Amino acid sequence: MELNHIIWDWNGTLLDDRWLCVDAINKSLLLRNLPVIDENRYLEIFCFPVEKYYLKLGFDFEKEPFTISGSEFIKNYNSRFHEPKLHEGVIHLLDFVKTEGITQSILSAGKQEYVDDWVIYHQLKDYFIKVLGIDNHYASGKTTLGMKWINEMEYDPDKVLMVGDTLHDLEVANAMGIKCVLVAQGHTSYTRLRDTGAFVFNDLFEFKSYLQNSLPVNGSIGT
Repeated sequence: MELNHIIWDWNGTLLDDRWLCVDAINKSLLLRNLPVIDENRYLEIFCFPVEKYYLKLGFDFEKEPFTISGSEFIKNYNSRFHEPKLHEGVIHLLDFVKTEGITQSILSAGKQEYVDDWVIYHQLKDYFIKVLGIDNHYASGKTTLGMKWINEMEYDPDKVLMVGDTLHDLEVANAMGIKCVLVAQGHTSYTRLRDTGAFVFNDLFEFKSYLQNSLPVNGSIGT
């Protein structure tokens, strides 16, 4: 298919924040005398809805509602909000896509004001025709947001590609009726991503190489 537009996930896909997510959740786990996790464990259990992930960690919502621990995580994360950097190669990749005449947007499970802040902080605003985040702190509503966006945009869904790093990104893309590739340098292990049957790349450099080899030849992705 021809590629007119790329929808990027933000956290984990463009922003290298896995380490901060582990640090922030471990603070909450320690407060409740629950076992802390390392990044390897995180990659194997992180999922959406995030309430399910919290249950895997040992949180008990009968004793304490998710809103308490969920808000606590956000507070811990936001205390170091601007410390995560972009993944290596992001700027060169966005530049390449832009020079190919492919428009780009962000679709994130992060809160809108936070995603806007990140994009401005990292000086990326000029790359995207749309930056979309959700209206709550709990990573809920990305599918609905994506459905609205695909119905609004001027492109045929067959010519739109989503790039993400979680199983949920693939679910969102499927609901939107668009193709999806996954990059295993964010919040989900390569093995879990591969098991979905989707195209999986180790990092953004590998994905860029794939684009460079595909677009000049036939202007297609996944054919």
